[in-house]
Amino acid sequence: MPIYQEKKNGKSTYTVVATAKISGKQVNRKRRSISSLAKAKRVEIDLRLELRQLKESPNRHTLKDWSNICIERMRLQFKKSTIMGYQGNFNKWVIPCLGDFFLDQITGAMVHELIFEKIQNIILDGRRSILKQIKRILTMAVDEGLISRNPAKGITVTVPEAKQAILNRAEIDALLFEAKKHEHPFYNHWALALLTGMRNGELHALSWTDVDFENKVISVTKSWSIKDGLGPTKSTKNRYIPISNELEMFLTNLKSKKLNDDGKVLEQLDHWISGEQAKILREFCGEIGITSIKFHDLRATFITQMLIRGVSLAKVMKIMGHSTIKTTMRYLRLVAQDTQGATESLGIALPRDFEQENVVNLFQH
Repeated sequence: MPIYQEKKNGKSTYTVVATAKISGKQVNRKRRSISSLAKAKRVEIDLRLELRQLKESPNRHTLKDWSNICIERMRLQFKKSTIMGYQGNFNKWVIPCLGDFFLDQITGAMVHELIFEKIQNIILDGRRSILKQIKRILTMAVDEGLISRNPAKGITVTVPEAKQAILNRAEIDALLFEAKKHEHPFYNHWALALLTGMRNGELHALSWTDVDFENKVISVTKSWSIKDGLGPTKSTKNRYIPISNELEMFLTNLKSKKLNDDGKVLEQLDHWISGEQAKILREFCGEIGITSIKFHDLRATFITQMLIRGVSLAKVMKIMGHSTIKTTMRYLRLVAQDTQGATESLGIALPRDFEQENVVNLFQH
């Protein structure tokens, strides 16, 4: 079993390589950046024992082997972009640190060290995503009976909640009025987003066959993205959006214009297909002097408007396709942004402070 010495900037490190033939396959194990020869020899013993255990228990998986198995299984369930995310994060961060360890050797401390110390130059949201992926892979190992518990279960990455931008009612009216007045190419897209709360990809995929005028309902069954093309919705579940009277008039008028030959409801603009819809909306909001929002914020605006008008959380959750009521409840805090000034109509005025020298004390004898 070879031990290699490497020198860099005058400092020596050692690499240990182990190989064995198990079930007709050549299996390799490697440990790099060992600080001393004595430690390298101890690692050599550990690797020999590891390969012997693997030979005696061929069903014992390393994290590298198991993650490859799991990702292949997930191809039938998840979008292409999701699979690419798993592969990218595991190949770059997880496998180099934990890949050669057997599943039952991995501890919570090892996962914690990887997430909070070894991963470099990644924001908290990115670390949380990697941790979530590790947890899923290890949970699948628990379900298969390969390990008794998930060592990453108690580890969390706390990410400060990003401030959600929304439009209030006056800003909604301003956006639609100015867009209509200037014949903005995205007017129909913004209007439909505000009237339905549909995601950008769902609007992309929406066809006239999904619009049921007779029963006044829109079926949301698919979504589109640059990476994945046409596929299921984000939750992979179908949902239905009621068609209001205003939305019915808008859709009827839109259908009469026959903007597309492919049966799509909205015109497939070049800037929309290339993913520039958020930038264009932000720029237009800046031009007309209202809150600068992204395209997805139109969905949040729709949700808050429903909540302000007394639609129950359960109904909002169902219309939006949220998997839990907790997701819907996040928008309750945003409702206050649209109710600023509403209490001015109370008309209650408190007595003002008086200048002391101009006041005569009527009760002084």
